[in-house]
Amino acid sequence: MGNKWLELIREYGVLTFSTALVVIGVYFFKFPNNFSFGGVTGYAVVLGKVMPFTPSDITFVFNIALLVVGFLFLGRSFGIKTVYVSILMSVGLAVLEKVCPLNAPLTDEPLLELLFAIFLPGLGSAILFNVGASSGGTDIIAMILKKYTAADIGTSLFLVDLLVVIASFFLFDIRTGLFSFCGLMAKSLVIDSVIESINLCKYFNVVCDEPEPICDYIINELHRSATICRAEGAFTKEDKAVIMTVMSRTQAVLLRNYIKKVEPSAFMLISNTSEIIGKGFHSV
Repeated sequence: MGNKWLELIREYGVLTFSTALVVIGVYFFKFPNNFSFGGVTGYAVVLGKVMPFTPSDITFVFNIALLVVGFLFLGRSFGIKTVYVSILMSVGLAVLEKVCPLNAPLTDEPLLELLFAIFLPGLGSAILFNVGASSGGTDIIAMILKKYTAADIGTSLFLVDLLVVIASFFLFDIRTGLFSFCGLMAKSLVIDSVIESINLCKYFNVVCDEPEPICDYIINELHRSATICRAEGAFTKEDKAVIMTVMSRTQAVLLRNYIKKVEPSAFMLISNTSEIIGKGFHSV
């Protein structure tokens, strides 16, 4: 029971930290510069220009409205994590607006601020996606489209975001519009890169003569498993064993050093992999 509560605390700690990254990136770097790319906060920037409300207020209203829509169309499958993150993000932006009001960008370097406006929310969103949550907003629309239509969700959301970016050219200025367009192009790349980096593992193919010591180390010390295939050396015609296994980056260093110690003549092929599907594998 205690472990369950510790796991729950850890999980929601990760959700809170990730949401804080998104909130900081949006409030301090995206809103002051009128960067209008990406989901609800992008709409909020544009609408804040033509409505008597701040982007933080508009984000709060949109997120709450989309949560209601999500419950109506998705029901229990909606996800308590997404609800938690969406509300926390809305409240966080509202609190920052009261505690630390901004009337201008933090610096006079818009390119530098664009980098932070892309990277911080991108990093936060990637961590959220990796633990099975999202920041809500247009992700809720994507979930609804996925359930009820056969539409290309990625393309549909990109086109909607692109419309907001185009609007920024007319509502603000050419420079802001160009920065927003660059942000839109870079956002998905940052999220994909961070997710791949988080999930990165090392795939081993080890050709050796004595697989037992190596497999014992993998199972008993690294708490992983492996598959052994019998092979024949093409040149020597000697019997060989091929050990196939997947390790985290830290475990990969330990395994590589151990193999060099117990069987220096072993032939190792080590490659990166970020997507592992199948029964019996879980990340440690």
